Amino acid sequence: MAGESSRPTRNKEYDVIIVGGGITGACTARDCALRGLRTLLIEREDLCDGASGRNHGLLHSGARYAVTDPEGAGECIRENLILKKIASNCVESTGGLFISLPEDGLEWQADFVKKCREAGIPARILDPEKVKREVPVVNPAIIGAVSVPDASVDPFRLTDANALDAIRHGADVLKFAEVEDFVKDGGCVVGVKVRSKDGVAEYRGSQTVLSAGIWAAGLAEKAGVHISMLPSRGALLVFGHRVADVVINRCRKPANADIIVPDDAVSVLGTTSDKVPFEKCDDMRVTAAEVELLLKEGVQLVPCLARTRILRAYAGVRPLVSEGGDGRSVSRGIVLLDHEQRDGVPGLITITGGKLTTARLMAEMTSDLVCSKLGVKARCRTADLPLPGSEKPARKENGNFHSLAAEGRHGTETAKMSFDGSGTELVCECEQVTRAEISYCIKEFGVRNLQDLRRHCRIGMGTCQGNHCVRRAAEILAEELGCPEKAQHFVDDYLQERWKGMTPVLWGDTLREAEFMRNRYGRKDYEI
Repeated sequence: MAGESSRPTRNKEYDVIIVGGGITGACTARDCALRGLRTLLIEREDLCDGASGRNHGLLHSGARYAVTDPEGAGECIRENLILKKIASNCVESTGGLFISLPEDGLEWQADFVKKCREAGIPARILDPEKVKREVPVVNPAIIGAVSVPDASVDPFRLTDANALDAIRHGADVLKFAEVEDFVKDGGCVVGVKVRSKDGVAEYRGSQTVLSAGIWAAGLAEKAGVHISMLPSRGALLVFGHRVADVVINRCRKPANADIIVPDDAVSVLGTTSDKVPFEKCDDMRVTAAEVELLLKEGVQLVPCLARTRILRAYAGVRPLVSEGGDGRSVSRGIVLLDHEQRDGVPGLITITGGKLTTARLMAEMTSDLVCSKLGVKARCRTADLPLPGSEKPARKENGNFHSLAAEGRHGTETAKMSFDGSGTELVCECEQVTRAEISYCIKEFGVRNLQDLRRHCRIGMGTCQGNHCVRRAAEILAEELGCPEKAQHFVDDYLQERWKGMTPVLWGDTLREAEFMRNRYGRKDYEI
């Protein structure tokens, strides 16, 4: 991550070590650092590599849970408003629609609106005919519609901004380092053993927080603690353009493929919910059956999806705490476990469950517990202080033309980019990524391959999926990392990963695009 100050030293003592660099881990690192705690965040891959980067990017209004989980709905609407204020650069206030089809009836809608209002969620019944005029892609068979303050959020930007702010307030961040075991002293967890490319090292801390999603269960076992978790896998589809400017939900009990979210220039349809074994949690391949199910249900929301190009499919695993049941029946609520009280293992805390929308709240709860353990009296400030990039309106009057797309992604952080000379070179036309932005991401986020770069600036995530930019991006990355001989390796690695997401949807335009990509880059075959 940014600068030398983010690199941990082996003999440094920390107040808190956070394991897991998803959105909750990054938020927790920020909160702890803002409270003056000596903080270390450890991630086995890149930031936001797991479930935090494998969702539909919805900033919940809470409406989706108003009927089934009123407490969670209230948490969502409060956090929705906070994130729109402190992370404006990461959020697009699209608004949301919940539509009812004839088979849904209007009974659920009536209860839905009542429960929304009880939870503090503004919910307004709309005239279906007016909705059809204003959102012409919506299913014309709708018999009811309700507006709610849903929004779209970029999980990569949000995670990056929290991690950057943590570093700027003194936290250390160690990426591409896997926690193999815990350091114990008389039954108390006093640190972690970490393996990275530099070998095995120990880092000591008064408190260790597991914020590793579904992988927290396996880590906890290493400390002699059992967490009953249910891995619930969800598959999603990315469509080639933005079919609507508003989030569209099905107004019924949550089910498969009942939400489509505008995400920058594309649309994301989700999601499924299937129980999977722990050994499959790192296998993110989507099956043909999942694609078929998503499409079958998705066209009920937006019929034109049946003839819209699908760019790719992907999946993530939800970290649900459960003693049984399936993924839909288990609560998505926040679970904070004090293993000293629960299991007699001092020095260890687990934070899991919840949603992307409630990550800041989860971090506040965790940091409160850490501070109480350490005897530190410091209030949470994360609900009030804007994140890097969102300190003020991002767009500058008469700003540099070449910086406009970067400002949309990085806000005020764009001032740290150099758009002189070669910095203005446009590398990715779909997402308008320039060399200056690539250089910034390499410097600030410790990028080491094109997959990392993609997460931090969306390069290759547009309509062409990297067809026209991957080689040039690889050359720039290899040059700036001082290893020009690795450019082709970066290309091959990137194409392999992109191919995995395309294989479940290889028909029509997507198949033609894949064949073009394979021929253009001289690939004989890919691993599936």
